[in-house]
Amino acid sequence: MFLKKLALSHYRNYEQLTLEVNSGVNLFVGQNAQGKTNLLEAIYVLALTKSHRTHQDRELIGWNQDEAMIQGEVDKKYGAVNLSLSLSKQGKKARVNGLEQRRLSEFIGSFNVVMFAPEDLEIVKGAPGIRRRFLDMEIGQVFPSYLYESMQYQKVLTQRNNFLKQADFGKGVDETLLSIWDEQLARHGTKIMKKRQSFIEKLQGWAERIHAGITAGQEALHIQYKPSFAGAEQEETILFDNFMVQLNKVRNQDLRRGTTLIGPHRDDMVFSINGKEAHIFGSQGQQRTTALSLKLAELELIREEAGEYPILLLDDVLSELDRNRQTQLIETFQDKVQTFITTTGTESLDTSRLRDAAVYRVKNGGFEMDR
Repeated sequence: MFLKKLALSHYRNYEQLTLEVNSGVNLFVGQNAQGKTNLLEAIYVLALTKSHRTHQDRELIGWNQDEAMIQGEVDKKYGAVNLSLSLSKQGKKARVNGLEQRRLSEFIGSFNVVMFAPEDLEIVKGAPGIRRRFLDMEIGQVFPSYLYESMQYQKVLTQRNNFLKQADFGKGVDETLLSIWDEQLARHGTKIMKKRQSFIEKLQGWAERIHAGITAGQEALHIQYKPSFAGAEQEETILFDNFMVQLNKVRNQDLRRGTTLIGPHRDDMVFSINGKEAHIFGSQGQQRTTALSLKLAELELIREEAGEYPILLLDDVLSELDRNRQTQLIETFQDKVQTFITTTGTESLDTSRLRDAAVYRVKNGGFEMDR
């Protein structure tokens, strides 16, 4: 798939923009704070309805404006699709070929993207919540049912936690009501855990081969799913029963602390290089290579599941890589993945390997194509 046309209205520093792009490589060059990252972010938001930079949708709407609009024409193997997403104080409205979607989960997956940005290093070395967000975003755009289960799980988790906070542990608790929350939590949580287990296993297969190629066979990368309790590899019915058992085991602790101590909201994943955890023992270079391998593995996994490659967004990361890693990355996407790259300058890039790239100069939210 590839993005043929992008139109923005009152999105961050873009008042109005219509841009027809190259189906291969698109290179956006300009100084900081000119709008390069905003462009890639808009493509990401159109795909996933969320920004990778902020949780506040209001920040995406231009100054003194009430609404922002992102529109895109995407060419897929089964034909062209017109997408639009509006952002306002009232919420989001998503349309596919002019038809408003009842739920955002029905819109996500209309086209797929993989973003690689400097902050993605935090997936390897940051807090568990960052890795859970990574899992939710990437699994959700390939499997819309996962988004539904995640939303239902969060809803039940909030209700259960509110109940735990209000319960008086010393004076008795409505065990029947708590058991209802437990069953709903386990039902949705089990489906999330099974999908995460499957996704990480597939990601491991691709990332292991890619990482070995980048490091000339000197390093072996392993990705491990670490759920809040063991047994994610079990059959779904057995895992559900185990989930219920575990909730019962920690029920008194949950009541004392006023929060739910087990479940997918406490999951993690671990990256190991040659048997050592990368976030503890890995060098900056090893952590960066791990993040790169992860993103390249995403490309292949999404192609495997969706039947075509996603769009690749590289936000100011090529200049952070040495020539070997640049070469590995360019050879991965060249001639098969539509790619958008931002950079402050081309001096540190091996541009000789970027064949037929369209180059745009960005300044104050405007574009000028190099001739």
